[in-house]
Amino acid sequence: MKVTTFFKTTLSVLALSTLTACATKSNVKSDGTTDEPVFPEPYSLTFNNDRGTFPTTDELSQVKAGLTKDDLYKLLGRPHYDEGLFGVREWDYLFHFHTPGVPADPDNKAGVADVTTCQFKVIFDKDKFARSFFWKPVFPKDAICPAGHKSGPNTQRYTIDADALFAFDKSGNSDINPAGKAKLDDFAEKVRKFDSLHSIRIEGHTDRLGGAAYNQKLSEKRAETVRRYLISKGVPAGVMSVVGYGKTRQVKECASSLPRNQLIECLHPNRRVEIEVDGSGKLN
Repeated sequence: MKVTTFFKTTLSVLALSTLTACATKSNVKSDGTTDEPVFPEPYSLTFNNDRGTFPTTDELSQVKAGLTKDDLYKLLGRPHYDEGLFGVREWDYLFHFHTPGVPADPDNKAGVADVTTCQFKVIFDKDKFARSFFWKPVFPKDAICPAGHKSGPNTQRYTIDADALFAFDKSGNSDINPAGKAKLDDFAEKVRKFDSLHSIRIEGHTDRLGGAAYNQKLSEKRAETVRRYLISKGVPAGVMSVVGYGKTRQVKECASSLPRNQLIECLHPNRRVEIEVDGSGKLN
């Protein structure tokens, strides 16, 4: 009787473990994409004593689409969270970056000042190749991840007309115009030839028409769409960050008295995506 009970209990535990192990937090598609990445609680780490790690720029610059789990293990180490045992299609990490001026994170028991903390998620396709990558700020809450991008002597700026990139008022991947894809393909080809790559900052900008909140979200979505597209073209995902500025950084002013169509055309230069690259190579 005791033996039978033991086996029943063991089978129940194994079944529950299997269901847990097969579960995936995000709704991952067969091509290794997801519309809404779901991150674990930041400090619910399984490994590294709940502390996460400090990745190097060189390690992050080698993280790109097409890598296997073995490749990522060599670059970034094992995932920091309990991802399960079977059918695992996403890995999660907790990364820290030295950032002078940032206070200590009160939620991190071992936290110290001058550190920005971000989560990093890798999603694999059905064949277990890495295809999608996502950052999420942990502390500060409004941090841009990965942290550490600086404008310096090797920084170059690549500006793309948003109207050439997207249909008016659109921001999705399917909304990218052929001319925009050609521009992004050109950028990706040049960046892949860089001798070294420290960081890529993708900035979204809108014109002043419409509400601030709407334009902010539109600029963020456009920058994120550009990031995902560049990942698909082989640009290292680990060093790319995105930020939306909405309508806060206008480069051309136009009279509000202009007819609607003329005003939209006049404000055209403000609708743009700017990509700032810190590395050794040439964009122009």
